[in-house]
Amino acid sequence: MSDLQTLELIAGKIVTLRGQRVMIDADLAALYGVSTKALNQAVKRNSVRFPEDFMFQLAATEKEKESGRKRPIGFGPWNEQ
Repeated sequence: MSDLQTLELIAGKIVTLRGQRVMIDADLAALYGVSTKALNQAVKRNSVRFPEDFMFQLAATEKEKESGRKRPIGFGPWNEQ
């Protein structure tokens, strides 16, 4: 995969929520090749390394909206919903 394709893949995973550009944890975990659970555990264990606004919990309506977002088929078995 070329650098341009990689950038386009990453850019395609960025969504706007609450007026901020963010990535959903499952998409970020897939980029790193880890499970969503492992990514979230690592962030929680190392919370002092991240700014306070690094992560936030989606409201039920936000989660519902994002779960309907199309994702590439076969993106990875670690792409937990």
